[in-house]
Amino acid sequence: MKNPPGPDHRGGIEAYPLKNEAYFAGARHDFVAELPQNARGKILEVGCANGLTGALALSEGKCGHYCGIEVCQMPAENAKYRINEVLIGNVETLELPWAPGTFDALILSEVIEHLVDPWTTLRKLHPYLKSGGLVFASSPNISYYRVVWMLLGGKWTLTDFGPMDRTHLRWFTPSAYRELFESCNYQVDDVREHQSLGKKAQVIDRLTFGRFKHLFMEQIDLRAHCV
Repeated sequence: MKNPPGPDHRGGIEAYPLKNEAYFAGARHDFVAELPQNARGKILEVGCANGLTGALALSEGKCGHYCGIEVCQMPAENAKYRINEVLIGNVETLELPWAPGTFDALILSEVIEHLVDPWTTLRKLHPYLKSGGLVFASSPNISYYRVVWMLLGGKWTLTDFGPMDRTHLRWFTPSAYRELFESCNYQVDDVREHQSLGKKAQVIDRLTFGRFKHLFMEQIDLRAHCV
């Protein structure tokens, strides 16, 4: 008699089909809110999922043309009904069809941590942005206190979502995330927490003069522009 199957430990791109639909749902309202009004603008989103962020940007007049790249077939097919253009495939290996300087903004929401070589990919995307083009990116923070506490216990426990998602191939602290983009010729304007710190974390942050803020940032949010 065969043993029952254990948890699937495949990581990276091959594990995406195992994700449930909720993983690909949701729009980045925070990113769209910060985009300037530009009815003629063009935006590229890597990891566009179901296209909900793009649909929101289009509906609010933040762009007139929204392009997405999505590695997973099903959400990519759904995105085709919501945004102007969808490339299906791995951004690391795809040949990109656009002319240099096509896009006014680049969105990378929870993408960088899934790439084999994010450095090469960021350099690959750079020419497609206009000079001064905006970059919005976010990824989990590996120096979040819950992860540090786990490491202090001698564990490395993978999960189906969150900072320890088993599909992650790269991990970053806020400072390492900044360095990643700066090393690829992007001017980083801000690195912040995705959500406001809780009351206790705010008190600790003030008492320690911000030295340990990284411990309370579950998600890293970065803003940059193309130079």
